[in-house]
Amino acid sequence: MRRILVALTVMVSANVLAAGCETPRNAFDQVYCSSTVFSQLDRDLNQQYSRVVKLVSAEQKAILKKSQLNWIKQRDNNCSEEKSSGYFVNLTCANNMMNERITFLKERERECSSTGCVSSKLAD
Repeated sequence: MRRILVALTVMVSANVLAAGCETPRNAFDQVYCSSTVFSQLDRDLNQQYSRVVKLVSAEQKAILKKSQLNWIKQRDNNCSEEKSSGYFVNLTCANNMMNERITFLKERERECSSTGCVSSKLAD
């Protein structure tokens, strides 16, 4: 059985702070808090992606989907590693990349809503 190792993150949301994550007592508390941030960012990312998908044409939707799948591969390659002892996931890296992607998708939503979607920008 492979073990999953998780790098600790310093990025903490307000919800996590309210859950007692401001000063984690040990590594297990920190992993819990970091994974909570990751889960929230994952929800936010999926919601933002869905908002953009509603604004694009069928052709642009295919471009955006390919871009998103490529981004997921890039995030996984940059922020995780498989070793003989198990999987290593750097949550700081993953959370930072997810925040950047959410910002990117928000920019595409604003663009699509105001001046129209630019297909080449959806491909980033």
